[in-house]
Amino acid sequence: MRAPSTVTTPSRDEPPEGYVDLPFVVEPHYAGWRLERYLREKIRRLEPSRLRGIIQRGVRCEERRLKPSTPVYPGLAFRIRRPVSAEPETPTSLPVVFQDDWLLVLDKPAGLPIHPTARYHKGTLVSLLRERFGECFAEPAHRLDRETSGLVVCGRTTESCRLLGRLFLSREVHKEYLALCEGHPPEDAFTVDAPIAEGTELIRIAVRIDFQVGKESRTRFQVLQRFTREGEPFSLLRCFPETGRQHQIRIHLREAGFPLVGDKMYGPDPGYFDRFSKHCLEPEAWLRLRLPRHALHAARISFPHPGTGERVSFEAPLPEDLRDFLGGERVEALG
Repeated sequence: MRAPSTVTTPSRDEPPEGYVDLPFVVEPHYAGWRLERYLREKIRRLEPSRLRGIIQRGVRCEERRLKPSTPVYPGLAFRIRRPVSAEPETPTSLPVVFQDDWLLVLDKPAGLPIHPTARYHKGTLVSLLRERFGECFAEPAHRLDRETSGLVVCGRTTESCRLLGRLFLSREVHKEYLALCEGHPPEDAFTVDAPIAEGTELIRIAVRIDFQVGKESRTRFQVLQRFTREGEPFSLLRCFPETGRQHQIRIHLREAGFPLVGDKMYGPDPGYFDRFSKHCLEPEAWLRLRLPRHALHAARISFPHPGTGERVSFEAPLPEDLRDFLGGERVEALG
């Protein structure tokens, strides 16, 4: 079966010296959103007032400007031009797990953001895709946090992106993660059923457990291994998110009393993330965190193929940094 045509992209004129273009292509599940709301979702660390100022200074789509109230639609391609700022280094590897006319499945390294943000413009998965494969090659169909490693599914056509977006929203996608947490859960299997709401007093982009206004959220956990490092207890878990909320596994593990190793947002001190963002996290905090990133890996994903309808599954092995923390043991994605 031949795949449909690819998404449209804006004409490109090179930005002047000292400026950079942040490219965006609207995914199907954002259809009808206002541009301002869409960009708030994509650039979460920017204050709303700064974001509105960026839009008013110029969001370009085929040389016409978009307004904050402009409705977006699937495949809409635009770019934001902003001054170049110092950008943190990010991984440049982009291992391909699978590729056909409809799909591109990648094993994203930890530390690589998926979309351009206020801090990252060139060092993103989207930028690497376009640099190595071309403007229209593929678009990510879902999100992983920057520090989370593992499988990212991309659609290679407008139709594929639309169908994948619908699959993720309808919970027809089965996802499994591997996680290293602090402590030894007493049961070999446990479930956290706790509603999640956006925003906390300390961190605007974080989430919280809120039984009054939170959205239904449920994660099942299976203990694969309990072990000890330097006298402290840790466990390797397989995680099955039954809903798809932001930071769901991370906040549910904290709720259960077994936070992810290395989690600066939901770990031992709620102030870690703020100090990390300001580049002033103290050495003692890094020792307490034990890893430079949170220990979460997207290990397996299964869903109906957008072209054939047949169910396909993909796996990514636990990366080296998490294997080393575990003691160098081999861990398969399916156990």
